[in-house]
Amino acid sequence: MAEPVVNKATGKSNWSVLLGAAFIMATSAIGPGFLTQTTVFTEKFLADFAFAILASIIIDIGAQMNVWRVITMSRMRGQDIANKVVPGLGYFVAFLIVLGGLAFNIGNIAGCGLGLNVLFGISEQMGAIISCLIALGIFASKEAGAAMDTVAKVLGGLMIALTTYVMFVSNPPVGAAVVKSVFPSEYGSLMLPMITLIGGTVGGYITFAGGHRLLDAGIVGHENLKEVNKSAVTGILITGVMRTVLFLAVLGVVAAGGVLNKANPPASVFQIAAGQVGYMFFGLVLWSAAITSVVGAAYTSVSFLRSFSKTVDKYNSYTIMLFIVISTIVFVTVGRPIKVLILAGSLNGLILPVTLGVMLLACRNKKIVGEYSHPTWLIIFGVLAVLITAYAGITSLQGMAALWK
Repeated sequence: MAEPVVNKATGKSNWSVLLGAAFIMATSAIGPGFLTQTTVFTEKFLADFAFAILASIIIDIGAQMNVWRVITMSRMRGQDIANKVVPGLGYFVAFLIVLGGLAFNIGNIAGCGLGLNVLFGISEQMGAIISCLIALGIFASKEAGAAMDTVAKVLGGLMIALTTYVMFVSNPPVGAAVVKSVFPSEYGSLMLPMITLIGGTVGGYITFAGGHRLLDAGIVGHENLKEVNKSAVTGILITGVMRTVLFLAVLGVVAAGGVLNKANPPASVFQIAAGQVGYMFFGLVLWSAAITSVVGAAYTSVSFLRSFSKTVDKYNSYTIMLFIVISTIVFVTVGRPIKVLILAGSLNGLILPVTLGVMLLACRNKKIVGEYSHPTWLIIFGVLAVLITAYAGITSLQGMAALWK
């Protein structure tokens, strides 16, 4: 199978691409579900949730470094590596990635619509259409990769800044959170939220978003190993910072006696902490999280098809745009397909153990990675992540089966 054509990034452009790849991965993870999930878990576990966040960040770093290293050292996309390990496996992985990416993108488009509804009072459907056009504009650019990097960095930074403001206003008990991050009241009850966070950060298409971006930019090979490591860790840390400041914002509100609206928990956090201004901040954070997730999901999902179709590879940007248009049409005409999203979420839970397992099998295969030597400590991290996420996937499938009865 032919290796993908890449464009070598050199000199000053490297750092921009490295940071862009980190933000593409991070903002792909920080979507509407991320905001709700973090808020709900914080409300339930209070300061103890800090342990789940810290533990998940450590495991996420190990999982992501495994994936990004193998992709960039082999100079092959995830599906091509899978086909090298087990012939035909790459097609199965691509199917799971594209199915999950499409379903979640419908939810992301819905989040865009809701964000603009909060900001401007327009209907969610109209907000989704406007957001679709903005996303299409990114990929219509002659420098789509650079445009995608810039949007991810600007909106990612904006989300963190606005949420940090709300965190300070809510005045959270930081000391208690620091202590509980290592010594929670109970470890057992935090395992499920920890597993959920791992799946939401590096599961499905998310961990491949930045890895494939580095590949497309030509940041590959031994000479770029340090840069790849730096970008991989940065992506996880950006996600960790956003989750931490949101966690502390929620903790401050709840600790002060605030009661969250069950219909929209994260919106009520921003509103309780900072009034109407906070509510408008929420709309901007939600839209930023959703639109960057739309971009990341579409880019990564289509990247899993490029090896199998010369037409898709040649017209990559147009295929990505079609992916976004289809997601928008489904949302506008059908609405939120809850069961489809749950089905995709369950399948998504199985993607990381499969893909990471493939990377671990490939990491010391000289026919795939050449003379590159994958460190043992990373393999141990990878095996741990495979076991944890496999358990999460089986659990989620059981819940899905109950739903569809």
